[in-house]
Amino acid sequence: MLPGLFLAVLLFSFGIYFVPNRLKYMFTLVLLLVTMFVTSSWGIKTLFYNDLPLIINMNFEFLNFDFSFFIDKLSSFFLLAINFTSLTGFIYAYKYLEPYYRIKYPLSFSIHYFSYLWLFLSMSMVVMLQDGTAFIILWEIMALSSFMLVIFNAENRTIMKTGINYLIQMHIGMLFILIAFTIAENGTGVMGFASLKPYFSDHSNIILFLMFFIGFGMKTGFIPLHTWLPLAHPSAPSHVSGIMSGIMIKMGFYGIFRVVSALQSDLLSIGIIILAISLITGIMGIMSAITQRDIKKMLAYSTIENVGIIGIGIGLGVIGMAMNNQVLILFGFSGALVHILNHSLFKSMLFFAAGSVNHATHTKDMELLGGLIKKMPHTALIFLIGSLAICGLPPFNGFVSEYLLYSGMFMSISGSGLYYSFIILSGIIGLSLIGGLALFCFTRAYGITFLGQERSIRVSGAKEVNVSMNVPGYIIIFVIMVIGLASSIVVIPAFDIASATFSNNTYDSSMLTNVLHNLLQINLLSGLFIIITVALFSLRRYIFRSKKTEHGPTWGCGYTAGTPKHQYTASSYSDNFTGLANPVLRSKTLREEIMPADIFPEKKSFNSESKDIFDDYIIKYPKEFLLNLLKKIAVMQTGQIHHYILYTFLFIIAALLLTYFELI
Repeated sequence: MLPGLFLAVLLFSFGIYFVPNRLKYMFTLVLLLVTMFVTSSWGIKTLFYNDLPLIINMNFEFLNFDFSFFIDKLSSFFLLAINFTSLTGFIYAYKYLEPYYRIKYPLSFSIHYFSYLWLFLSMSMVVMLQDGTAFIILWEIMALSSFMLVIFNAENRTIMKTGINYLIQMHIGMLFILIAFTIAENGTGVMGFASLKPYFSDHSNIILFLMFFIGFGMKTGFIPLHTWLPLAHPSAPSHVSGIMSGIMIKMGFYGIFRVVSALQSDLLSIGIIILAISLITGIMGIMSAITQRDIKKMLAYSTIENVGIIGIGIGLGVIGMAMNNQVLILFGFSGALVHILNHSLFKSMLFFAAGSVNHATHTKDMELLGGLIKKMPHTALIFLIGSLAICGLPPFNGFVSEYLLYSGMFMSISGSGLYYSFIILSGIIGLSLIGGLALFCFTRAYGITFLGQERSIRVSGAKEVNVSMNVPGYIIIFVIMVIGLASSIVVIPAFDIASATFSNNTYDSSMLTNVLHNLLQINLLSGLFIIITVALFSLRRYIFRSKKTEHGPTWGCGYTAGTPKHQYTASSYSDNFTGLANPVLRSKTLREEIMPADIFPEKKSFNSESKDIFDDYIIKYPKEFLLNLLKKIAVMQTGQIHHYILYTFLFIIAALLLTYFELI
């Protein structure tokens, strides 16, 4: 049934190009819902009720090609996250794309909806395939379809360049994955994930793992492989940013989980490498987020920070495998899994809210915003809940995953020896630093965007977006609160997955019971505080319901001639931090100095920006080197036909000589 469903949906997807423009959205939605219903049914059944994986073999004799659908608990976990995030993103897109119907041709929407559907299908199939060839094909489709989504506004030259940059980097990552699979196949005769365990049993693990880690890390956005992410996410439509950040980059983590589960040796070295890169990724990601003015670019760097948090969990789990420490294995991997789900929820919601702000004000620059809580109360509430959740505060879902990571580290640090204790302590310090900086980052983002006075005329005409754009946010808030208050609904499956995949199905149930009990107590107390707060505000509203209420400007501390320019801006709010972190962040300030001779100075300007230092070393300098090299080679392009005949003749001679000496 499952293979037939995917084949049918793939064929019907071409109908998007032929249905009337007004029906394209609904036609795509029906295909999405049918696929989601079937895959979610299999996912729930496998995750909660079946201990054995579902295996469906496919054989195409006329192509001499076969592969299998393999759905175990890990695949099911990702399937459900893919389905939920893709559905909320598509609901949000309904009214978000409406203004474009007046300025874009129907073909643009056909391509967009077709690409969205194929991105969803490719992600779903990626987590169900074990065969290397089929996996690579679907990985390529995922890259191409997401590229088409990113360049929806391709008439903007900057967006087109961003899309090409993204596509090139995705293909570099895919090349590393393909080479790694090929090396494993040469050693075992099997192409795919099934070849890894036999290969790792007979060969060094660290080299092949690093090949996979670079390939999959390019998709997830580990530093320094992240340079595409802060460019692509702000350029894409907000529903696309939501699913790319929320779930598409997690496909890289799926691949890393599969590779890690097959490791046989070099575990400590690999675990330390993952942990170190993840700590750098998390800290650098949130530091960069703090300095951004573009709200979507800030969220993109925040995604990199959360990639670091997930990586910390994976690194701790691998170190636990090296130590044979069941606590670190279970809490590390389960914490990473739960954070993958949590991040897919609150980050997609934050991108949707940021998209609503952009939709209403036509700007993403926080310096031009302010006071939006009065104009867009629903969007402000959605962004607030997302901000609290991403900062890991109870009773929201972000607290659950970070609590698992902290619990695993604190339970393992004693009695582990000085060396291991130092490694675990570095994880505790790093995660604490990331959490503190995240709180600062989102206090800044929410305060500058939604509180205070209007900073520009763009805010004056803003109004709340259509209800259908807020519905996904409220659905996600409901799920966030369920996970926060009933943590067992995700923690138990995450422990089962970690146990089945990395720990041979064995763990002490008392550990899980204690953690769930502690989580319940903390979240209930936090929930009680929220209920009391809401009750007090409701009581106040009830008391003043019949009394006349006047609304005035934000209190200016007794100064009556204040202007919006007297408020903190996004840059000034983080100025002290930016100064301290300047050696790392390379912040740049552009200002027109007031000279002593300017008795009556004219209007002056001031601008500050932060540049990604890795962009130079990963993109700019290699690009300049290749351009210079190509310019030198270009001297051969003479335009003379006899020169080209000579080049062909020399190539044939070289090929014959290499063949004769058995060099090729």
